[in-house]
Amino acid sequence: MIALYDSHCHLDAPEFDLDRTGVILRARAAGVGRQLVPAVDRAGWEKLRGICAGDPGLRPAYGLHPMFLDRHQPVHLDELAQWLEHDRPAAVGECGLDYFVEGLDPQAQRLYFQRQLELAREFDLPVVVHARRAVDEVIASLRRVGGLRGVVHSWSGSEEQARQLFGLGFHLGIGGPVTFDRAQRLRRTVATMPLQWLVLETDAPDQPGAGHRGERNEPGLLGEVLAVVADLRGEAPEMIAQASTRNAVALFG
Repeated sequence: MIALYDSHCHLDAPEFDLDRTGVILRARAAGVGRQLVPAVDRAGWEKLRGICAGDPGLRPAYGLHPMFLDRHQPVHLDELAQWLEHDRPAAVGECGLDYFVEGLDPQAQRLYFQRQLELAREFDLPVVVHARRAVDEVIASLRRVGGLRGVVHSWSGSEEQARQLFGLGFHLGIGGPVTFDRAQRLRRTVATMPLQWLVLETDAPDQPGAGHRGERNEPGLLGEVLAVVADLRGEAPEMIAQASTRNAVALFG
């Protein structure tokens, strides 16, 4: 069986509260033996830690997501530093910038993002980045802070933006959106990008693939993303799986 690493799965989300064990078992049966589970707010860190502590295949990341800005307080950044020092998670995140959702204060987003990047550098941890309609500014922030590595998940930028991120040591997270025929720009990037910068993800319970519109996404469906990526590149699924899993392990352990 092909071994896969889901580099972005919100397994702690309430959508999984009733059948989380079943979701994990289905993922394992589909070859998804490891998952990175990124936080979205301070209130969820304890729950996330408990879920990951019970399974060696689950790796936690702690952070403050820009879409949940109304839940964050500046003191949470100080608490994040303490959690990173004490727990040594796999990564910092999910953090970043979102200029798609209306009503999210850009300046407040920048404050939280900047500090989380600084913490990732301080603790020598990779960073899991959310960048929606903000890729250029995210790239500028990564360059300004410097000394970082990580992944921009749910990639939707241009090929030139992707090349800039590769130069900064950042991977692209590729998931359900690549399975849609209309995602032509994304598909062109995936078809030609260096494999060393590719990681696969589901973003479950969000972003299901084309065959599961309107359904809850699961990590066990990662193989469908793999199949599309392999087809776009004209390469064997086994080779893509090996490379993406190796990349994720190198980043997150």
